[in-house]
Amino acid sequence: MSTLVTPEELAALDGVTILDVRWRLGGGPSDRESYTEGHIPGAVFCALDTDLAAAPGAGGRHPLPEAADFQAAMRRLGVDGSRTVVVYDEADATAAARAWWTLRYFGHQDVRVLDGGIRAWRHAGLPIEEGAGAEPAPGGFTAVPGGMPTLDADQAADLATSGVLLDARAAERYRGEVEPIDPVAGHVPGAVSAPTSENVEPGGRFHNREFLRERFNTLGAVDGVPVGVYCGSGVTAAHEVLALDLAGIPAALYVGSWSHWVADPARPVATG
Repeated sequence: MSTLVTPEELAALDGVTILDVRWRLGGGPSDRESYTEGHIPGAVFCALDTDLAAAPGAGGRHPLPEAADFQAAMRRLGVDGSRTVVVYDEADATAAARAWWTLRYFGHQDVRVLDGGIRAWRHAGLPIEEGAGAEPAPGGFTAVPGGMPTLDADQAADLATSGVLLDARAAERYRGEVEPIDPVAGHVPGAVSAPTSENVEPGGRFHNREFLRERFNTLGAVDGVPVGVYCGSGVTAAHEVLALDLAGIPAALYVGSWSHWVADPARPVATG
């Protein structure tokens, strides 16, 4: 079973739940407005900031929701544990991957990602639906945490020396040259720069398995070496975990990521 689906494959699927996870940093009504202006027929809007994360705080900017809260959100969106879920965003799966990872973490076994997002769907000439969409029938999903490996801050620090810890942010943020969001610039000491943008082709589709595997092998993620990923707040890092999964490389996610790391001034920061 492939994690990725093409627009044509999605159009041929019956009985699936489709979640529109279009999102931009800072969130707000603009995300839902994009959905209202045009979405894949039958898709339901999923708000990353509230449906796929708890409120910002000590756990970072996008901490994991409590199991009961996530379960309630997914049931409201019509998600059922026995039915395939397909998630998509605008193009590059940055937000869709967070939905894929969170659903998998809480125990859903069949979650697919639309490769290329709604941009690829439009490019294929497939129909678009406007408006608020129909209210889905409540789903029966039961959230059971632990379906995907995670790291806390101490484990991430250890992995940076005992294995490979990938930093999925833009290279200039890794180097500490700029930091537009979090209060401290730099990276976890020992982490390796691996920008998420390099996982996809121009237009947003993922590179093929061979390309991704070679990329991550070059960064030290080879067979037998434990791998972890972080980013700013656990969103683009989920995209990196998905890319690693496509390459056949298991990886753990530091959900709190840099926004959690720098919340404790005692934690070391590297630059350059």
